[in-house]
Amino acid sequence: MQRRSFLKKAGSAGIATVAIAAPAIAQTVAPEIRWRCASSFPKALDTIFGMSEFMSKRVSDATGGKFQIRMFAPGEIVPALQVADAVQAGTVECGHTASYYYVGKNTAFAFETTMPFGLNARQHNAWLYFGGGKQLVSDFLREYNIHTITFGNTGAQMGGWFRKEIRTLADMKGLKMRIPGFGGRVFAALGAVPQNIAAGEIYQALERGTIDAAEWVGPQDDEKLGFFKVAKNYYYPGWWEPGPGLSLYINIKAWEALPAEYKAVLEAACAEGNIRLLADYDNKNPAALQRLVNQGAVLRAYPRDIMQAAFKAAEQIYAEEAEKNPAFKKIYDNWRAFRTDQYRWFRVGEGTFEQFMYGSLSSPGASAAKK
Repeated sequence: MQRRSFLKKAGSAGIATVAIAAPAIAQTVAPEIRWRCASSFPKALDTIFGMSEFMSKRVSDATGGKFQIRMFAPGEIVPALQVADAVQAGTVECGHTASYYYVGKNTAFAFETTMPFGLNARQHNAWLYFGGGKQLVSDFLREYNIHTITFGNTGAQMGGWFRKEIRTLADMKGLKMRIPGFGGRVFAALGAVPQNIAAGEIYQALERGTIDAAEWVGPQDDEKLGFFKVAKNYYYPGWWEPGPGLSLYINIKAWEALPAEYKAVLEAACAEGNIRLLADYDNKNPAALQRLVNQGAVLRAYPRDIMQAAFKAAEQIYAEEAEKNPAFKKIYDNWRAFRTDQYRWFRVGEGTFEQFMYGSLSSPGASAAKK
């Protein structure tokens, strides 16, 4: 009898537990959230814009369609170079952009994207994830009502398209070039006139002669934008963009209102997109470079005297900026020390191997030019 009584009581307790737990479960039903995301990159770029669409789908799939992010190309809500302003003001919940577009607000914006003669893609990710970069950048952007998540890297870029060949430093004088960020400031120090123009407007500016040269990303994207049709001289390397990272800017209030689970999903989707975008470019750029050469692009290396002058100018600009801008200095001191350590390691661990292998193979574009 005692055993039956115990089982009866246990069963009743179990039923009571279920009855109590049910309302709690009902209260944790995931909310439906709809965000708008403004991109700085045109839909024609299936790499960058395509990766933002990939992120959006990942977020939707992982939340059963409860959390949806709709992508908008430049001009559909705001112009390409006003994404940060739209996120800051809450016009949109988030935006996919390059932080260095906004150095006019504060030069410290540049670090999250890239700096001339700085870190390659792997080094940049290492700095953000483990070198203190992410915290420094996040603290800085919070002053602009922006939460940021690392979202994409193009890898080392090309050095731009020029209507005329550049042989010496004298050829830089008065040259009008589309180039944003600190790269533009370095070109200005060399005598050029930098212009910050959105991707969708570059071709027309080159074609009309409004600018003499322009840089964008690399073979895959440059081919799609058609620059080779109006400027044949394709220079390398893009010393001002050795590994530029992209960002998902999120309005602080929108971010803080997200359930923890949605935050984790969004961070994971961006992390996957960060890996995939670089891999996508590495996969597509070789064939695109071949096609560009076949269509008349002439590959040219920057003259050494220009590279040396640019490096000297960049270091001087950094030192001057650090003296007058506390926000810049706070990030720069950490970034510069990290760069030194990374160069020391990469020179030993990978640099010598790469120099041997690349030197053992044909020079960039040589095999393509023969075909």
